[in-house]
Amino acid sequence: MTGTIANASIDAARSAVSSVRSGMRVFVGSGAAVPTMLLQAFCAHALELRDVEVCQLLTLGMAPYVAREFAGHVRHNAFFIGPNTRAAVDEGRADFTPVFLSEIAALLRGPLAIDVALVQVSPPDAHGYCSLGVSVDIVKPAVDSAKCVIAEINPQMPRTHGDAFVHVSRLARVVHVDRPLLELDGEVTTDAAQAVGEHVAQLVRDGDTLQVGIGAIPNAVLAALLNHRDLGVHTEMFSDGIVDLVEKGVVTNARKTLHRGKLVTSFVMGTKRLYDFVHDNPAIEMHPSHYVNDPFVIAKNRGMVAVNSALAVDLTGQVCADSLGARFYSGVGGQVDFVRGAARSEGGRPIIALPSTARSGTVSRIVLELASGSGVTTSRNDVHFVITEYGVAALHGKTIRERARALIAVAHPAFRDELAAGARTRLWL
Repeated sequence: MTGTIANASIDAARSAVSSVRSGMRVFVGSGAAVPTMLLQAFCAHALELRDVEVCQLLTLGMAPYVAREFAGHVRHNAFFIGPNTRAAVDEGRADFTPVFLSEIAALLRGPLAIDVALVQVSPPDAHGYCSLGVSVDIVKPAVDSAKCVIAEINPQMPRTHGDAFVHVSRLARVVHVDRPLLELDGEVTTDAAQAVGEHVAQLVRDGDTLQVGIGAIPNAVLAALLNHRDLGVHTEMFSDGIVDLVEKGVVTNARKTLHRGKLVTSFVMGTKRLYDFVHDNPAIEMHPSHYVNDPFVIAKNRGMVAVNSALAVDLTGQVCADSLGARFYSGVGGQVDFVRGAARSEGGRPIIALPSTARSGTVSRIVLELASGSGVTTSRNDVHFVITEYGVAALHGKTIRERARALIAVAHPAFRDELAAGARTRLWL
């Protein structure tokens, strides 16, 4: 019986995606909500087509349409480069559109209008409304504006609250699946990440509202906040570490000045434990990225603490977070949105947190100047705090001389003399 249902679903998926035509722009749902069966069917169909553009944010799992065999048939356009698309972008077989996460919705409604959106949703309720579940982010504006929406309806998709719903009448075709969501395990916390987390925690006050991402350092930051009280959350995404703080009574959202009592986010990625936590949980509100990441909205949260990471920071405070030299690596995501929103929040603190070295300690992330071709994700004018395992460099309102000294002090000791010598050649010290 299971095989019959699976085969029927695959046949339905193939029929559903047959509406995709050459020259169309296709949107793929984000993160853990990627509609894998529809993508399988789309890839089989795409070899019969020409010049189809597929656009998306970061997705978990495979992205088969970026394989070389799809050249001329499908061209991928990444708003954020993930591990499953990085090689294709590196090799020039896929494109990258640098854009603030808060501004993607406007593109989807205008110059990058979507012909077909492939998404995954929860089953409809008694009123016919499906939830977009774990990924509302740019999926909601894509669903709202696409000419055609094709959806997998999955009973294992959490039903999340907020601005997360689409009426079943909006779905041109549906395919019924029943499978677990893709999961993302947290990175192992290193000693350096733990030290960074402890330094960040010293800048967080009881009652503050947090934005954190995913990875070893965000996990370490969250773990270091266990003795805080009445923290709130307004973040573009979160993972399992937030659940720990809610269950321990650290995150209550009780003192928030915007959406008091509610944990606000636009997408979640993590384990089944996280997905079970957000399912039908009225304490969590999912909203699209153009709202959650709007700096003016972020700034309404008093005591907004935004914690973002970087690949490198130069001695003037310029932050590179999306490229390794001229090689595009990820994307700007929501970093600048939250840095600027937190800076305008009453009592807000935007933080760039990173380990002092890379490549097993052989490369300093605090650098004299960014590598040739590197993009400046966050300008030196926007940066307030840079934190490594060696401490906190407070840069806002500081001269270049003061910035250089502060950043050298938080660099790894093995690179401090070299950085100081370089700074002296530029007459910064």
